[in-house]
Amino acid sequence: ITENDDYGKSDEGKGKKIMVEFVSANPTGPMHMGNARGGAIGDGLAEAMKWCGYDVTREFYVNDAGNQIAKFGHSLSARYLQHFKGEDAIEFPEDGYHGADIKERAEEYIALYGDKLLNFDEDTRSDELVKFALPKNIEKMKQDLAKYRINYDTWFLESTLHESGAITNTIEKLRKSDLTYEKDGALWLKTPGEEEKDEVLVRANGIPTYFAADIAYHMNKFATRGFDRAINIWGADHHGHVARLKSALDAVGLDGSKLDIVLMQLVRLTKDGELVKMSKRTGNAISLTDLLDEIPIDAARFFFNMREPASALDFDLGLAVKEDSDNPVYYVQYAHARICSIVKNILAENIKIVENPDLSVLINDNEIDLIRELASFPEEIILSAKNYDPARMTHYAVELANSFHRFYNACRVKNDDEDLMQARLALCLATKQVLENVLTILNITAPEVM
Repeated sequence: ITENDDYGKSDEGKGKKIMVEFVSANPTGPMHMGNARGGAIGDGLAEAMKWCGYDVTREFYVNDAGNQIAKFGHSLSARYLQHFKGEDAIEFPEDGYHGADIKERAEEYIALYGDKLLNFDEDTRSDELVKFALPKNIEKMKQDLAKYRINYDTWFLESTLHESGAITNTIEKLRKSDLTYEKDGALWLKTPGEEEKDEVLVRANGIPTYFAADIAYHMNKFATRGFDRAINIWGADHHGHVARLKSALDAVGLDGSKLDIVLMQLVRLTKDGELVKMSKRTGNAISLTDLLDEIPIDAARFFFNMREPASALDFDLGLAVKEDSDNPVYYVQYAHARICSIVKNILAENIKIVENPDLSVLINDNEIDLIRELASFPEEIILSAKNYDPARMTHYAVELANSFHRFYNACRVKNDDEDLMQARLALCLATKQVLENVLTILNITAPEVM
């Protein structure tokens, strides 16, 4: 009660500079369920680390260069030409982006500039359409993530690494190590371990790969910006990339062990026991926007953090909108609202809440269990940060709500024993504070009325 909003904070991290990079979705289309889970995990982890006294930066790495953007441009160009010449007249790239959003961006350009690009060569037309569409996609990502209550300290553009010469410098550093070799006109990086495949750094056509840019980006994190540790939240499909990237950082004279990768498993959406893959509205895979139209943001952020990142997650859409104790986020929020109601009713009877009640009268097992649960909160935050597992926060919130409901059902707060009533009121207020604090870490609301 005395520490208030600061209860649970510590100096465990001793001000070390930590970067948590998460989501970092390609800006070529809508964000999907993996991005939604990565967003909740990354944001929850960053906040837990902040509470532990780390100097935390949240970062989104924007892949606004390279192959994906070239593919994006050619997809836009094909849709642009199809508008004027008909879909049958123009073949769509086999590896292009087929989403409705590509057609929408092409139509937006046409609405403003008409057939201006019709007689341009393919590369010029693609470049112009990318210049038009990419900032719109990035802005949409920012808006969707802000709606999801995620606000980054930095949006880092991959293109700046190309423009500054950082990628060229990185490749030169790697060339000087004994870990590179040339084969078929390309420059390769040897990877430790027989099971790992070697990685191409520069293609035979002289263009650096995404992997080369990734090494330069991580050099920027450590050598240029001086982070003590970098934590990346990645999908489990990036598993093979981990050892190669750490090895490359070692090769350029940085300590690859300062990079930690949290590999996150897939999400399956279910409703009424059935698997849900498609959005009813668009007929496409469900995006983050679709999800937030369907369910409360509180539920999304809580549910995506209910399992440790390395575990696959079944997300029950039906459960997420239920307003009863089966829904874990509702159950936790209801414990908070219930305490607000108890306090309000006590004050309505003109009973004054004393500041320093005698707490030695709290001897019931349910009272002691609740006190123990409250006392464990600071350690739970430290373990969340140490283990890179913000799911500990949702588990803790449910356990605390459980302990409170058990206490409330066994121990009358308003009773004839003034000392006992005041002590139990203090216990209620302490519980309310800790519920608020754990929900704050998860960026979930703590309603006073439900």
